Amino acid sequence: MHYISSEHLSLERVQQILETGEQLALSDEAVAAIEKCRHYLDQKMEDIGRPVYGITTGFGSLYNVTIPAEDLSQLQHNLVMSHACGTGEEVRPAIVKLMLFLKAQSLSYGHSGAQLVTVKRIIDMYNNDILPVVYQQGSLGASGDLAPLAHLCLPIIGMGEVRYKGQVRPASEVWADMGWEPIRLQSKEGLALLNGTQFMSAHAIWSLIQAKRLSKWADLIGAMSLEAYDGRIEPFLPLSHRIRPHRGQLATAERFLKVLEGSELIRRPKEHVQDPYSFRCIPQVHGAAKDNLAYVQSVIENEINGVTDNPNIFPDEDMVISAGNFHGEPIAIPMDTMAIALSELASISERRVYLLIHGYRGLPRYLAPNPGLNSGFMIPQYTAASIVSQNKGLCWPASCDSVPSSNGQEDHVSMGSNSATKLVRVVDNVETVLAIELFNAAQALDFRRPAHSSPLIEQIHADFRAVVPFLDVDTYMHPLIISAAKFIREKQYL
Repeated sequence: MHYISSEHLSLERVQQILETGEQLALSDEAVAAIEKCRHYLDQKMEDIGRPVYGITTGFGSLYNVTIPAEDLSQLQHNLVMSHACGTGEEVRPAIVKLMLFLKAQSLSYGHSGAQLVTVKRIIDMYNNDILPVVYQQGSLGASGDLAPLAHLCLPIIGMGEVRYKGQVRPASEVWADMGWEPIRLQSKEGLALLNGTQFMSAHAIWSLIQAKRLSKWADLIGAMSLEAYDGRIEPFLPLSHRIRPHRGQLATAERFLKVLEGSELIRRPKEHVQDPYSFRCIPQVHGAAKDNLAYVQSVIENEINGVTDNPNIFPDEDMVISAGNFHGEPIAIPMDTMAIALSELASISERRVYLLIHGYRGLPRYLAPNPGLNSGFMIPQYTAASIVSQNKGLCWPASCDSVPSSNGQEDHVSMGSNSATKLVRVVDNVETVLAIELFNAAQALDFRRPAHSSPLIEQIHADFRAVVPFLDVDTYMHPLIISAAKFIREKQYL
């Protein structure tokens, strides 16, 4: 059981909660903070004496329209209902579940004015794997992820659809099965639910978890390719990296030395004095990606430990402040740079594939025992090249664009939601390209027999051969590429 509190939430802890299936609950501290804030707001509403954005007024450019007290609950209901305008593909369930987690976390700090019952309903949805149907398109990444969060929160008021036990059903039906009643939102609650960056943050967290896994695999697969290509170890020796001491570069070089420890292939005399950049510059390229991931992680951890709705409520200071914590710029730019960093792992990987299949250094052309009759591994490189090219388009930074909305009141937006969704596509693409490199590297390594690589590389090779065979003749390759991607998704090594 994970008790949501003010304690700092790290990426590693989030990953642990997700992977072990821990249930969520509110700590006593969180319950007290939520109730204190709601009680303060209820009292404040009795004699507030002035318009307060989103609490006694309309939204966006309707901020100057005062709403009668008897309509404030309907105002919040209308907000959630009217903002559910998402389109496009559905957000994958794993990310929707993260959105629920992060929304409950943000509301637990007691600066949002949510009812305790509302936060508990979000947690109940998480714990029971009742996942709202959310769509990828609709958020500008400022004023919160309005449209996707509206879809996330529609079920709270008994509307929308949810994915439950493998089926998409109306939330009202599932609520009846669970014995739950729709919640009547109180003043400010609709804003608390919709103003926030949980759509962007959930995509970033999911992508970071996958990216750190793929970064490790890029090193392991790159090491196997280096061995298969009969590459040199000198570019990984520490002396050169100490005089250009980027952390990721140092860590990558050190890891290659560890991974290749005990290899007879790497120790044997080499005829060539230098390797192409896609091998020789692995520490610099893979290392730059590692450094970027560390930076993005620090930013995203700040985000998920913060309050991102508006207005912010401060009971102790007797203040309700309308500000801009919903703006996605702080995480939009890092998500764009993360896409670039990850795409470079795929770009350099594809170049290694290209070198492995071209008949250099004693390897047969296209890694086929009988090239000509067999095309061998000619076309997987085409696939990798196509994906790498697609990544170039996806790496155009969404955060450099802004389209004004709400009659000019919301005149600068982050477009971080687009940064988020295309980042996920880049992650998927990188996984596929690395799987193709592993597919090629394992085939190429078999042509180096009877010489062997390090114990770790040989173990990976043997495990991979249990699911993807050596190809001595042409065959249907699509299922093998899918198996290779599944292999790096499920296996973990040093």
